[in-house]
Amino acid sequence: MGNTDSKLNFRKAVIQLTTKTQQPVEATDDAFWDQFWADSTTTVQDVFALVPAAEIRAVREESPSNLATLCYKAVEKLVQGAESGCPTERDKTVVLNCCRMLARILPYIFEDQDWRGFFWSTVPGAGRAGLDEADDDDDEGARPLAESLLLAIADLLFCPDFTVQSHKRNGPDSVEDMHSLDSCEYIWEAGVGFAQSPPLNYIHDLNRTELLRLLLTCFSEAMYLPPSSDNNILNPWVTFFCSTENRHALPLFTSLLNVVCAYDPVGYGIPYNHLLFADYREALVEQALQILITTLEHEGGSGPHHAPSPSSLDEQEPLGPDNLFVNYLSRIHREEDYDFVLKGLARLLSNPLAQTYLPNSTKKIQFHQELLVLFWKLCDFNKKFLYFVLKSSDVLDILVPILFYLNDARADQSRVGLMHIGVFILLLLSGERNFGVRLNKPFSLHVPMDIPVFTGTHADLLIIVFHKIINSGHQRLQPLFDCLLTIVVNVSPYLKSLSMVAANKLLHLLEAFSTQWYLFSSSQNHHLVFFLLEAFNNIIQYQFDGNCNLVYAIIRKRSVFHQLANLPTDAATIHKALQRKKKTPDAISRTSSQETVSMEGSRPAVPAEPGTLNASLVAMPGIDKLTEKSQVSEDGTLVTVPRMDSPKAREVDPSTSAAASDTESNSGRDNEDVFYTEAEMERRRLSSTSSVPCWNPTPEWALSWKSKLPLQTIMRLLQVLVPQVEKICIDKGLTDESEILKFLQHGTLVGLLPVPHPILIRKYQANAGTAMWFRTYMWGVVYLRNVDPPIWYDTDVRLFEIQRM
Repeated sequence: MGNTDSKLNFRKAVIQLTTKTQQPVEATDDAFWDQFWADSTTTVQDVFALVPAAEIRAVREESPSNLATLCYKAVEKLVQGAESGCPTERDKTVVLNCCRMLARILPYIFEDQDWRGFFWSTVPGAGRAGLDEADDDDDEGARPLAESLLLAIADLLFCPDFTVQSHKRNGPDSVEDMHSLDSCEYIWEAGVGFAQSPPLNYIHDLNRTELLRLLLTCFSEAMYLPPSSDNNILNPWVTFFCSTENRHALPLFTSLLNVVCAYDPVGYGIPYNHLLFADYREALVEQALQILITTLEHEGGSGPHHAPSPSSLDEQEPLGPDNLFVNYLSRIHREEDYDFVLKGLARLLSNPLAQTYLPNSTKKIQFHQELLVLFWKLCDFNKKFLYFVLKSSDVLDILVPILFYLNDARADQSRVGLMHIGVFILLLLSGERNFGVRLNKPFSLHVPMDIPVFTGTHADLLIIVFHKIINSGHQRLQPLFDCLLTIVVNVSPYLKSLSMVAANKLLHLLEAFSTQWYLFSSSQNHHLVFFLLEAFNNIIQYQFDGNCNLVYAIIRKRSVFHQLANLPTDAATIHKALQRKKKTPDAISRTSSQETVSMEGSRPAVPAEPGTLNASLVAMPGIDKLTEKSQVSEDGTLVTVPRMDSPKAREVDPSTSAAASDTESNSGRDNEDVFYTEAEMERRRLSSTSSVPCWNPTPEWALSWKSKLPLQTIMRLLQVLVPQVEKICIDKGLTDESEILKFLQHGTLVGLLPVPHPILIRKYQANAGTAMWFRTYMWGVVYLRNVDPPIWYDTDVRLFEIQRM
C-alpha cells in the first residue's frame, strides 16, 4: 500500500511542476523536491511511466525555472551522496532515484538547442569542489553543473558498500573516507592490471548499472547533433569525463574492460540456468560495453598512436591522446592482458553459435554489435593488439563468429549496419599477411550456418559465406561487394588449397559479374571482375601447386574468360545488353548437386520482422577511399603505392599503376564532404532533377577498361593445360574428375607463365567518412538496444533517422 502512496505523491509532484508556471517552486523548498527522490520506492520503469514526455516538454517550455531547479537539486543530491559515501539506506535510495530522474530528463534537454548549454553553465553560489558553501559574488571558481554531475557519478561508482565491496571491518569508524579512497584497489573485476576477483554482489551490480545508464545518457548529447564532416567536434561530456579531472579514470576504464572480458554467460554450465535466476551481471556488462565504445571516440586532430615501450605505463607524463580511455587502451602491452581480452571477446562473440542438444538451454547474448565495435577500436588504437591477434590461430575464433553474423543477417535490412562492421573488421585484418596465412587452417567446427557442407579450410568458409551474401543478400548490400572482393584479393596470395566448393563459388561470381548487361549497367561494375581476376592471378602465380581444384574450375568455365577477352564494345551491343537488363536475368544454375545440403542445425537467413525499428546510416566512402594500396616487396615489407591523382603516382612503373587504377572509383560522390544517409543517396540517384548528368556507357569507356583486363596469366594457363586435359580424356576415355585433378595436382607451369606480378594489398585507411559512419552506427545501436527503459525513444534525435521496417 505504501508503495502506491509514494507513486501517487511522486505523480502529484510531477503535475505540480507543470502547473506552477506563474510562481516557480523555490530551490529551498526541500519538502517539495524530496518528493521526487526521498519518499519514493520507484523503479526506473516507474519513473519513465510517471514522467511522460509531453510533461517534460511542457515544463521545459512553460516553466523553465522549475526544470532548471529540478536538474540542479538532483545533481546536488548526487554530489552530497558522493561526498558522504551514502552511509545509510536512505542515502542510497536518494542517489538511485536522482539517477533515474536525470536519465529521464536529459534527452529532452539535449533535443532543445537553447537548453543544450544549460549543464555547462555555472550555478550561482556553487563552489569549485562541487556545491560547497561560497559567497554569492565569488563565482570565479564555480564548476559547471555537468562537471559536478560527472565527477559525482565517478565517485559513486567506487563507493564502498554501494557499488564496491568495503575493505573496512565493521566497527565504530567503519565508513571509509571518500576523499582519501584509492579507487585502484576497488577495481570491479580481475583482468587487465588487476589480479584479485572481488566476490560477486548483485546489489552492487544493479547500482553500478543505474549509474552507468545515467552516464550513457549524459554522453548521448551526440545523438542530437546532425552528422558533420568536421571530425574535431568533440563530445564535451566524454571529453571531460575522460580527462585528468576525473581521478577515477584509470580504475574505471579497467573495471569496465575487465567486467566485459571476464563475463561468461553460460555460467556453471547448468542447462536453463538463465531461466532459473536473473543474471544481474549481464545488464552491467551491456552498460559497461556501451560506455566503453562511446568514450573511445578519438579526436581527429591527433596523429596515429604508436604503442609505447612497456615501461611507459608507469611513467608520470601521459602520452598520446588527451582522452584517457583511448590513451590507456592504446598502452595496454602485456601479452597476458591481450590474451585475457581476446579470449573474453571471442567467448562472447561465439556465444550465439553454441549448439546444445536441449533447445534454448543456454543463454544467448544480444550485444554482439557492441562487441564488434570494441574489437574494432582495440585493433585501431592498439596496433600491438592487432599483431597479437594475428600471431596465432586465435584470430579464427573472431573470424568464425563474424562470418556467422554476416551470413545470418544477409537477408535482414534492419541489420545492414552489422553487415558493414563485420566486413570492415575483415578488411582491416586482411591487410596483414598473417591473416591470409592463418586462413589455411582446416575448418572442422559444427556451426549452424545455412551454407553448403564442405571439407576444407577457413578460407573456404570465408569464400562460401561471401558468395552467399552476394548471391542471396538484399539490395542494400551492393555497396559492400567491393569490400568483400577486396578481402578475397588481399588473402589470395596466401591460400594454399581451395576446396572444389569454394573454387566453384568464385567462378560462379565471375560468371555473374561478367555478363554484358551487368558490366554495362553501371560505371563501377567492371571493378568486381578486375578484383576476381586479380585473385585468380595471385593464386595461379603464387600458390599453383596446391590449387588443382581452382585450376580445374577455371578450365571447366574457360568460356567465361574467352567471352571477357572478346567482349564486344560497340554501341549496338551495349544498347542491346541494357535492353536485356530490363528483364530479370536468370539465376545462374547451381554448380553441383552436393550444395543443396546445408550445415546441421542451420536456419535460413530471414528478412526483418515488419515493424522492426532501424537506425539510418550515413553512406560509406568508396573502396578507393577506404583503402590504401601497398606492394609487397621481395623482403616481405609493404611499400605504399601512391594514388593515381597524386603527383608521385606519375613517376611509378606504369604497369603497376595501370593495375592499381582499374579499381579506383571515379564516382563523384566520394569527394564530397557532405554526409548523406543511404536513403538520401538512393533518392539522389533516382531523382531525374539531380544536377549530376545521367551516366551512359560508351564504346570508348568500355574499351578503356577492357584493354586493361589482366587476362594474360589465365589465358596462358588455358593455352597450356586445356589441350593436355583434353588429350588425357580422349586417350583414357576419362569422365572422372578425380583423375584429371590428379594430373593437375602433379602438373607444373614453371617457366610457362608470365613473370609474377608484385602482390598488391589494399589496407584499410581511416578517414573522416568512416569516422562519421562509425559514430552514427554506434549511437544507432545504443539507441535501439536501450528499450527497457526506452531512454531516447520519441525524442528528436538528429544524428540518424529511426525508420520502421
